Amino acid sequence: MSILARFKEIMSSNINALLDKVEDPEKMIDQCLRNLNSDLGKVKSETATIMAEEQRAKRELDECTEDIAKMQSYAVKALEANNEVDAKKFLEHKASLNSKLAGLQETYNLAQANAAHMREMHDKLVSDIGELESRRDMIKGKLAAAKTQDRMNKMMSSVSDANASIAGFERYEALADKALDKAKAMAELNKSSQSSIKDLAAKYDAQPDASIDDELAALKASLNK
Repeated sequence: MSILARFKEIMSSNINALLDKVEDPEKMIDQCLRNLNSDLGKVKSETATIMAEEQRAKRELDECTEDIAKMQSYAVKALEANNEVDAKKFLEHKASLNSKLAGLQETYNLAQANAAHMREMHDKLVSDIGELESRRDMIKGKLAAAKTQDRMNKMMSSVSDANASIAGFERYEALADKALDKAKAMAELNKSSQSSIKDLAAKYDAQPDASIDDELAALKASLNK
């Protein structure tokens, strides 16, 4: 009956408390399931053995009860045949069987209790394994979702970095445009200053056309003016 002591904690264990101790859910929960399935195999084997003992004890108890009934019947028949000696022998054997019956009844009661306890343990272990398998799928689903979310967070971080780089690029481009506009303005100012100086100098450099003056004087002479 060492199996009862070995699995005593199974009967009082709480599957949630078991999961609370898991550090790496995905790996540890698989290991827990392997251990529990191994335990289940041992419990099944021991349960079958104890149930067989219960059946054997019940069979011996029933046989003894039938034998007692037979001795009683034979005693009656012996008396009906006016054979008190045989009747007494049957009754003596019946008394011996009655003494044996008490022990067989006690043995059967114990075997029955042990079998019920083992069946209870077996059923609880099966239930716990089923619950754990269901929770394993749920936990692995949550872990997969968490990993996906983590990848998305990293991608969002990369996008944020890219946006920051684009913003920086646009800032540098604006500075370049400003510098270019300033250079163009300076070139325009320089060009305007040089042109005005040249035009002013040309005003004083200009000489009157002598041929036109000579032609005008000759025309006035011809008109006697």
